[in-house]
Amino acid sequence: QLQLVESGGGSVQPGESLRLSCSASRFPMNYYSIGWFRQASGKGREGVACLSVSDGSSEYAESVKGRFTISRDSEKNTVYLRMEALKPEAPAVYYCAADFRCKKIGLDMNYSGRGTLVTVSS
Repeated sequence: QLQLVESGGGSVQPGESLRLSCSASRFPMNYYSIGWFRQASGKGREGVACLSVSDGSSEYAESVKGRFTISRDSEKNTVYLRMEALKPEAPAVYYCAADFRCKKIGLDMNYSGRGTLVTVSS
């Protein structure tokens, strides 16, 4: 079974940047479309970004478009989520997800990791 591990979360100030990483053991991530979704305490899950394995296209939630970038490093078997101009929001756990195609911008995919916490606060 595909196992995903997220890293890179932390606490930053508004306007700063952060890069999250998603790695997998035992299976090449190149076989999968990879997405990210997040969940803040007391709120529902939100699909953030997804990178399609079929054509390399990416899609983003409107709330992050222009500020977040999803990318893949095949040699390192890792997918990244670069987050810039972060806005002050409630702390959220960001999850990496995988499936054969993107679903709901990373929200409804078959595999997911345990998440990494991101806090944006002054």
